[in-house]
Amino acid sequence: MQTELTPPNGASAEPAIRTHGLTRRFGDLVAVDKIDLTVPRQRIFGFLGPNGSGKSTTIRMLCGLLLPSEGSAEVLGLDPSRDAEALRTRIGYMTQRFSLYEDLSVVENLRFLAQIHSMTRDRRKTRVDEQLARFDLAVRADQLAGTLSGGQKQRLALAAATLHEPELLFLDEPTSAVDPQSRRDFWETLFDLVDQGATILVSTHFMDEAERCHELAILDEGRLVASGEPQELMAAIDAAVIEIEAQRSREASKQLETLPYVQSVAQLGNRLHALVDSNLEEPAARLQHALAEAGLEARCRETTANLEDVFVAATRDRPEASP
Repeated sequence: MQTELTPPNGASAEPAIRTHGLTRRFGDLVAVDKIDLTVPRQRIFGFLGPNGSGKSTTIRMLCGLLLPSEGSAEVLGLDPSRDAEALRTRIGYMTQRFSLYEDLSVVENLRFLAQIHSMTRDRRKTRVDEQLARFDLAVRADQLAGTLSGGQKQRLALAAATLHEPELLFLDEPTSAVDPQSRRDFWETLFDLVDQGATILVSTHFMDEAERCHELAILDEGRLVASGEPQELMAAIDAAVIEIEAQRSREASKQLETLPYVQSVAQLGNRLHALVDSNLEEPAARLQHALAEAGLEARCRETTANLEDVFVAATRDRPEASP
């Protein structure tokens, strides 16, 4: 199964998505703020951010479901604001919440969507049978969708979103209500789809899922605050990352948070993980000395950043928008 993070060969040089200054306001609230974005074809491109960061609003604009207040977007060479109907046949969209008909069976949902996509009778039967087999739903074909488990609903939703073989697939936090094994299987399926030529834009707030993406955009309060390949973002973090082992870890954490050059402290089991200003000399020794002066014995060492560190560093003390 495909799990590598290197981009597949043969991807088109023309991006699947391109935006310039994309903005959406709801009254005085700026939900998406001047986003410039390029999503290459045949990749998994991730949106990482907390609830309210603008991920879903951006996806809805790219699908043509919501008009931007300012800026522009090009999706598969089309303008979603003007060409939403033409775009609909070439994209798939899986919403955060299960949106299929719960009082229809699995197969009835798929047949109905096949009709919506104007498939011929023979094509409908072929595609429905293929999707039932591919997503391990054949034994549940006659089961009401509303009685499926979380993982089964997720598989049905993805089967429905890919029924018409879209070039571009939008997934809005698709694994927020499923177990870890279902999440893992789901991502294996996404890599299979990319191998077959699809481009996927997926929003998530799970760091492990974000690390699986070929490329990543971090959103915070509607703004794009960092983008690139996950490994590049981790290597380029503007902070020193210090791991601390201390017997009185909670006291050590509170003490570290008082230091002006410490950006953040998080506890990971028996260890602490601190982000320190990148211009500080010998940061591990400085932290160890500061803790010793407070009567706290600890061992400190520099370590490599993880994606959570990147997110914290990118969203901390974000500058205000210029007038």
